[in-house]
Amino acid sequence: MSDATELAHETHTGLTTRQKENLWRGIIFGVLALLGVIFFVPFYWMIVQATHTSKEILRLPPPLWFGDKALLNYDGLLATIPFWRNYLNSVIISAGTVVLTLIICSMSGYAFALLRFPAKNLLFGILLMTMMIPWVVSIIPWYIIMARFGWIDTYQAIILPAGVNGFGVFWMRQYITSHVPTDLLDSARIDGCPEATIFPRVVAPIITPAYGALAILAFVNSWNNFFFPLIMLRSKNMFTLPVALNFLNGDPYRGMDFGVTMMGTSLAVLPVMIVFWFASRRFIEGLTAGAVKG
Repeated sequence: MSDATELAHETHTGLTTRQKENLWRGIIFGVLALLGVIFFVPFYWMIVQATHTSKEILRLPPPLWFGDKALLNYDGLLATIPFWRNYLNSVIISAGTVVLTLIICSMSGYAFALLRFPAKNLLFGILLMTMMIPWVVSIIPWYIIMARFGWIDTYQAIILPAGVNGFGVFWMRQYITSHVPTDLLDSARIDGCPEATIFPRVVAPIITPAYGALAILAFVNSWNNFFFPLIMLRSKNMFTLPVALNFLNGDPYRGMDFGVTMMGTSLAVLPVMIVFWFASRRFIEGLTAGAVKG
């Protein structure tokens, strides 16, 4: 009876169930492809502008294809700021932030998830409360602390405050709670595994998807961080890329050299695109690992 009803419905609509599924799948892929093009256009436009002079960029209609002024803009970039030194600063700070974030957040998350100690719930509640405080409020206290340590204009002034991340601890705690059974830890203890080595030997290999997702988030946030390095760093040779690129705005008399600015911006966003391109699968896996967990 149900087959006859379905056949009558298909005859009335003119489409089979498989054809409807293919139609919806085609619509979804079409919408995603359109969104992909929309998001790609600004990056393409930025790279195209990096190969033209300001005069060519400002003409109407603007150029839509690559020009031959890429080397000229590159030379102008190096003449304006110590670009590759700033590039190295961003790499060092971002890498240090990622490593410190993964170590501290994973071990803290493990402690809050599976260990027992006094006032654990109270401390975790305080940690969650810190996520509700705007980060701008912490700028002045952090600056005073770094100044008293004598760390102004140093790497550690940027890396250490970013290494302790309330969201990162919360994220790792939730992931460990849902993916690491306590029976596994009890078995490791029975087999003679020392308490100090349970985390690196047993827990860490299980939570690699969470490591991947948190590493990408920490890297992107550190690489794009502008205000905190602007406050903590003083010399041009210590600036990170976002701060250094701010000096490409030009002076009020000559104005901005758009070609040079787009060249610097294109080179600055390249590492973020490469990291996300190669690690996007692990990033999505880490974010969705617990979505179907019962």
